[in-house]
Formats: sequence, structure tokens, C-alpha cells
Amino acid sequence: MIVVQFSACADLGSRLIRYFGHGAGFSHVDAVLSSGALLGARSDVREGVPAGVQVRPPHYLDRFKPRKVRVEIDADAATTAAFYRALLSQIGKPYDMSAILAFALDRDWRDQGAWICSEFNIWGAEACGRVPRLATRASKIDPDDCALVYSALGARFIPLPA
Repeated sequence: MIVVQFSACADLGSRLIRYFGHGAGFSHVDAVLSSGALLGARSDVREGVPAGVQVRPPHYLDRFKPRKVRVEIDADAATTAAFYRALLSQIGKPYDMSAILAFALDRDWRDQGAWICSEFNIWGAEACGRVPRLATRASKIDPDDCALVYSALGARFIPLPA
């Protein structure tokens, strides 16, 4: 099983991402490792962990009292391992600051040189075959888009306490 965690904080950046999103109200997504640690792409330093694609402590967002939802996506053991292996191969890649401009400009969201959280997550799901390669050309995949893709797969969305 693939497990991811969506969240939304009250800071300005989170509010802007939600404003330009597609209505689900999320501003961030991390993959949940078997240890409980969270793997994702961030633009800021949190808990002493640098920006970019990194593994972060399980509760690194808790002091911001975010709204959090755990999502369980059915996958066999080989697919699950391939998902996490793909994501772990990207550790150390920078955050993709140009992705913010993608709300207005064209770019290739699959460029593996840098990532934002939701594009990183969907890329991993495509890489392991759990999500078929998305057919439409898109300049961005925001957290709400990521939630929509997973809901179309029949994923279970489980609200977590803030």
C-alpha cells in the first residue's frame, strides 16, 4: 500500500497555493515512509532539514496546526516498493521555484531537475505504474490535482487530528 499525507497550514504561502488550487483545500503532500517519516519537496527549512526533496520527521508540521489527511492507495508489494524507490532516488534535488510561475507560464512538470511536492508525488506514482501516464499536457500539478488523481484510483482519505 502506498501512503501519502496531504496538509494545509495557515501561512501565506499555503493560503496562496490553496487559492490557486482546484478546491480540495490542500497546499502540501508528502509520501509516508514505513518508519512514519515524511518524504517530499519543500521550499523551506523545517526541523533543521534543508529545502528540496528530503525525508522529514513525522510531525514536522504539527506546530503550525495544519489540517491533515492520510491517503491510502492500494498497490501490491512490488508497485509500492517501486513508488518509494523512485521517490528516494530524488533526495537532494532542489525545490522547483519555477513551478510557482507555472500557474501562468508553460513548463514541463516532469523535469527531474527540481520538484514541488505534488508533482514529485504524482511522478513517483507514474514511475511505479500505479498512475498511468497522465494524458493531457499540463504545466503544473498542484496538491488538489494530486488528491483528485488519487481519489479517481479509489484511495481512502482519512482525516487526522490537527
